[in-house]
Amino acid sequence: MPVRVQTEDFDVGVEITRLRAGRPGVGAVAAFVGTVRDLTDGEGVTTMTLEHYPGMTERALEAIVDRARARWDLDDLVVVHRVGELRPLDQIVLVAVTSAHRGDAFAACAFVMDWLKTQAPFWKKEAGPRGARWVDARESDDAAAARWGDVPAPNASGPR
Repeated sequence: MPVRVQTEDFDVGVEITRLRAGRPGVGAVAAFVGTVRDLTDGEGVTTMTLEHYPGMTERALEAIVDRARARWDLDDLVVVHRVGELRPLDQIVLVAVTSAHRGDAFAACAFVMDWLKTQAPFWKKEAGPRGARWVDARESDDAAAARWGDVPAPNASGPR
């Protein structure tokens, strides 16, 4: 399964080992792991709650993975995204890509993460000493996704 949305934590080493298993043509592995920070915009964060639409979220992530596979010469790819309540230092997301060459692996990994931030239906609420707040979409995320061209309009569906 190239895409998983789950409440459980994941083991980066196990995931990368699975991607490489029995594949001697893999010459490159690129991975990104996103984690919960204890500060956002100068405000303390004690918990982050991630919500999603089951089924819809997985389909959106699969479409992003399909775009990456069509654009770069990849061996394999996995996206694991957590939902539920998380705390600072917890892992949120893993994007790991294998390819024969580093350029394809690096580019595809960055592409998937940039598109995930703008096109996958996740909603994020952060709580801290001053209460809870929904996290709004960021223009910087839209700009990062736009650098790849052929990007849908910025996600105007609200918080993420």
